Amino acid sequence: MVVLAVAFTNKFGKALVSRQFVNISQIRLEGFFAAFPKLIGTGKQHTYVETEDVRYVYQPIGTFYLILITSKQSNIVEDLETLRMLSKVTSLVFTLVPEYVPFIDEEEICERAFELIFVIDEVISMGLRENVTVAQVRQFCEMVSEEEMFHKIMLQIKIKETYNIMKLKASKIDKSKADRNRGGRGSSMSLQSMGPGEIEHILSDPSISSSNDGFSIASGPSAFNSSTYLDSYFSNSKAATAPSKGQGMQLVKNQRINQFLQSLKAEGEEITEDVQPSLIKSRATAPPPSNPVSLIVDEKLCVTLKSDGGLANFDVQGFLSLQILDEKDAYLHVQVESAKNPSIVFKTHPSINKELFSSENTLGLKDPNRPLPTCQSSDGVSLLRWRMQSLDESALPFTISCWPSVSGNVTDVSIEYEASPKFDLQNVIISVPLPSIRKAPNVRHIDGEWRYDLKTSVFEWSILLIDNSNRVGSVEFSVPAADPSTFFPISVQFTTTNTFSGLKVVNIMPLKGGSTPKFVQRAMLCADYTLV
Repeated sequence: MVVLAVAFTNKFGKALVSRQFVNISQIRLEGFFAAFPKLIGTGKQHTYVETEDVRYVYQPIGTFYLILITSKQSNIVEDLETLRMLSKVTSLVFTLVPEYVPFIDEEEICERAFELIFVIDEVISMGLRENVTVAQVRQFCEMVSEEEMFHKIMLQIKIKETYNIMKLKASKIDKSKADRNRGGRGSSMSLQSMGPGEIEHILSDPSISSSNDGFSIASGPSAFNSSTYLDSYFSNSKAATAPSKGQGMQLVKNQRINQFLQSLKAEGEEITEDVQPSLIKSRATAPPPSNPVSLIVDEKLCVTLKSDGGLANFDVQGFLSLQILDEKDAYLHVQVESAKNPSIVFKTHPSINKELFSSENTLGLKDPNRPLPTCQSSDGVSLLRWRMQSLDESALPFTISCWPSVSGNVTDVSIEYEASPKFDLQNVIISVPLPSIRKAPNVRHIDGEWRYDLKTSVFEWSILLIDNSNRVGSVEFSVPAADPSTFFPISVQFTTTNTFSGLKVVNIMPLKGGSTPKFVQRAMLCADYTLV
């Protein structure tokens, strides 16, 4: 058995992470990956295909493929065993069980590229499989250091010893003070009212000496329990240092300081002012949710557009979350319906009855005698997930194009957007990077509002709402001459209550009789565009 390469690829044959074990050129390897999607069939979980040169042994993992490229003389049984082993150890990287791996995305795979390469190298060396188990690979990759553990233990011991010495010194101070008070040399001032200079003076007293076994303490009863005081001192340090409210003089803001702050604001600096504690408290105590049952449909759209036209990435991830306040309302089934979109793949929570959802579009636990989990947080508990990937540009809710052109000492920039009639967009923010200039650009025309951040050299174009009245809009401005690539990448963020899944709750059915609890449902799609 000789493994030529191991790779994670998307369904279009693009390699996200690849590990080669033989001398092979990048062009040839990319050719193997590009030809792979044309060779595979549908309706199979894991299998292999062969060409004239190599054999592909692969396993689908969600919308990605784990591929082993081997020679045709390799033992297919060993190849499949190696594939299963790699599938198990790579799932350790994402800290997920294999059935949840379909929810990883390209960004997460790229972020964990080196960790994936490490576990692959533990299983395969020089193209040959190593005799290791999943537990051994996990232990190798954890890289536990006994020296580091020993260092942490010693550090904790030193901290504990230092704390004990502090308590012992405080006890000596108390006893010395009590002896002085009895002899008439002291005052009635307690340790709590002593300043740091007086405590330091007492600590340097020669009567408080140290020996090899610790500190020697003068005989005599203590005025009060110093250990209890020291513990309470550290716990109440914030209260002890808090300023008291007084009626003394107050400093009025200097006019020069105000002018300086205004100049900072003009240059794009964010100036935060002090907030009254009462206001902070009122914001922290938000009113609790009042509806017994809440269902939230949340979708996230990530799109990458090319500046010369075309679509590089179009990915939608969605969640249906349930929030129940009282356990008596948790014995129920949720019936849903969605738009008939074949590109969307749904995945239920492991505790949900999959057969019930497939046949009746109803979400319920496998054990009807168990209640659904209650949750007080605003996020709720996720019951259903879905994902959609496409390269159909007509399905996008929003498109944008940028046309920079240099004319003499000036660069004219024209940006145009177009919104789909299926979506009403809110809080649209288009951020355009500009060359470093001290003055704001000369804006000749704009549909909406704009601001220029001098600190980051970013031009922000904002539209509060895009509906049937403004499906198309543009902005035109000019800046000093600059390279056209300076104005990319352009980022766009917006929200909308329209979703790709069209998922909504039709009915809630209680399982133990009684009236149907009152419920509310909300839907939100958050989009993140990049024009490169």
